[in-house]
Amino acid sequence: MIASGVEVKISRLESIVEQIGEAVLSTTEAIERLAERVENISNQVEAQGKQLQQQGYQVFALCDAVQSLAESQNESLRKLTQLTQTLDRLTSLIEAVEE
Repeated sequence: MIASGVEVKISRLESIVEQIGEAVLSTTEAIERLAERVENISNQVEAQGKQLQQQGYQVFALCDAVQSLAESQNESLRKLTQLTQTLDRLTSLIEAVEE
């Protein structure tokens, strides 16, 4: 009878150990899947960071180009003003000669 009780306890212990083993395996697999997901997210964040940095460079280049264009436009306007003033003086001289 004692042997029978010991066998039952051993059987229960074996069952408990088996359940613990299955739980550990399941947990390990879940952690591995979670680690893969975290790594994928990390890679995506890194790629997005690189894209953001590249876009920053592009915005900087665009700002520089716009500034250059504005300076060029300003110089063209200055030259056009000089040309208009010269044409006004020339027109005045021609009108003075005709009178």
